[in-house]
Amino acid sequence: MNKNPTPRSIAFYTALAVTFFVGLFVYFSGLNIIAISSILAFTFATTFILFIYAIEVFIYRKIKLVYKNIHNLKLKKVGPRFPEFQSSDPITDVENEVRNWAEAKFTEIEQLREMEQYRKEFLGNVSHELKTPIFNIQGYINTLLDGAIHDPVVAVPFLKKAAKSTDRIATLVDELEAITQLESGFLTMEMEPFDIHELIHDIFDSLASRAAKRNITLKFKDGCDVPFMVEADKDRIRQVVINLIVNSIKYGNDDGTTQVGIYDMDKNALIEVADDGIGIAEEHIPRLFERFYRVDKSRSREGGGTGLGLSIVKHIIEAHNQTINARSTMNVGTTLSFTLKKP
Repeated sequence: MNKNPTPRSIAFYTALAVTFFVGLFVYFSGLNIIAISSILAFTFATTFILFIYAIEVFIYRKIKLVYKNIHNLKLKKVGPRFPEFQSSDPITDVENEVRNWAEAKFTEIEQLREMEQYRKEFLGNVSHELKTPIFNIQGYINTLLDGAIHDPVVAVPFLKKAAKSTDRIATLVDELEAITQLESGFLTMEMEPFDIHELIHDIFDSLASRAAKRNITLKFKDGCDVPFMVEADKDRIRQVVINLIVNSIKYGNDDGTTQVGIYDMDKNALIEVADDGIGIAEEHIPRLFERFYRVDKSRSREGGGTGLGLSIVKHIIEAHNQTINARSTMNVGTTLSFTLKKP
């Protein structure tokens, strides 16, 4: 059933109604049946033609023009003249086009609102992350300027603390730049085959002193201490593994263990980094890879974290067209796993 009447149906029913009332009038006029029939036929034909003409000229042509404009704007073919476009039912077409346009605009507005909210949160987070080290540096410098600069016992530790805060700002800027490049697609992955086991073994050696401060053992899971070839950007995957292991050391328990597993998953390799630390509550898992998101805010800042490490990890893995996941149990530990393509 057609929702919107066509011009012909409108003219037909209008002519029929007019003819009916004229018929009632002439029925009682005493005219013979031939005269009445002629009058009714003439009335119907004249009314039908006049209404068709009126609708086509004053209404329907305008609607057709509106529809052609909408149609061609949608196709991005706006020019000095619109190409001829024919529609059998422009009223319905206009209604559908306007509805589709309104839905598209509503979606666009919602996306813009989300982007604006994201922008506000991002600027707020960056401002918050920069504020602490800047205030620290300002405090150290003011103390030195007030006379402490002439006392080596005070000056040297304060300068070291100021340098540490400066390093934190530099790290934040570098990580923001890395995320921006990854999200924009400007940073391409240099794919090459390499031994992921050997890479992780080298990372164990480089992080051994850091793990030793908390007496945390770095090791491979049973059956995983064997060579395993993958195809990826070696430097970026090194960054991923370092971030994950450093994270496990930071949130692991003293005298604990960080274990890495490498598993064959047919066409891909699965790499897992597991700790036996405090764990992560289930409600935090979905947001774990968001920028600046911290489960334990005070502990993260004490450890010098920027809140961008896991977000960078996620972007690097996704740039390889692979996936990363997290699972955790409170007071048992956390496992972060990602996949890589096999050569």
